[in-house]
Amino acid sequence: MAARLHPAMPVQLPEVIDLRRISARDLVPLLEEEIRAWREELEWDFEKSAELVRRFVDVRALSGSALVDGGKVLGYAYYVLEENKGLIGDLFVTRDASGVEWENRLLDAALAEIMANPATTRIESQLMMLHPAILRNTPFSEHLTAHDRNFMRIDLRSAQFPESRVRHPIYIEKWDDHYLDAAAELISSAYSGHIDSRINDQYRTAAGARRFLFNIVQFPGCGAFFRAASYVALDALTGRLCGISLASLVAPDCGHVTQICVSPAVRNTGVGYALLRQSLTGLQSMGCRSASLTVTAANEDAVALYKRVGFHTLRRFSAWVWEDFQTCSH
Repeated sequence: MAARLHPAMPVQLPEVIDLRRISARDLVPLLEEEIRAWREELEWDFEKSAELVRRFVDVRALSGSALVDGGKVLGYAYYVLEENKGLIGDLFVTRDASGVEWENRLLDAALAEIMANPATTRIESQLMMLHPAILRNTPFSEHLTAHDRNFMRIDLRSAQFPESRVRHPIYIEKWDDHYLDAAAELISSAYSGHIDSRINDQYRTAAGARRFLFNIVQFPGCGAFFRAASYVALDALTGRLCGISLASLVAPDCGHVTQICVSPAVRNTGVGYALLRQSLTGLQSMGCRSASLTVTAANEDAVALYKRVGFHTLRRFSAWVWEDFQTCSH
């Protein structure tokens, strides 16, 4: 007797729902996994960022989506709207289900919601925890520009940073908040026409750069701002700010260089290395075993400097910018 054939049961895919439909308690296991992933893969303490996510989810104040299967949250993404721009702040899918398909479903939902806002003309995102294959078939790719970026790391336990001659008269001081406005002007000048100003439009104006610097100093997205390893360079002839190197602690014994730039007038004079050396030796003296930074891969001079100092690329990720989507339909 022939066996009876039953029609295949449809496969139930995880559902993408509004992030405001879940509670912080629902998200705890996933956030705990994300904290472990940041620590193990990037030596980064994600706990404070996760706590902010929990807090905003609990009061239903975070815009985004969750990927849910049988009541279990497998992934989430959130975004914020800032004037005419959307920022995708985070996207993480459990490693048990991680893959381009699930990440793209969350990314697609976030992008569709942001693009539905008629005031939004630009969307930015830099998501270091995505599966590498996410570079393929990215949602709304017809409006997308992607820039490769490197997450670079150096082992500070054995690193040495010899002094080198600076070919411009400067003096270096510890960072103080009264340098904020001058540093914002410096950033907008240093990044004028630079590829990084295409990735982050805050670099294009002094007002935007000031918001960027304020976020670095006040909020935990790039770690806890570490004044003891943050420096400015002042032109000895004019007294004007001509360089900055700012650092944070992303874990108790791991540092991160959050911003380093010099004015066009002192490029290729050794000022950048002198500032970087100060920040790295400052982190060393506080017992940090490693330091990291991110840099756009196309910024070849900066990448070459970091390699000479002893950094190596730990991870490649993408900076994404979506524009010219006002007339697109989803």
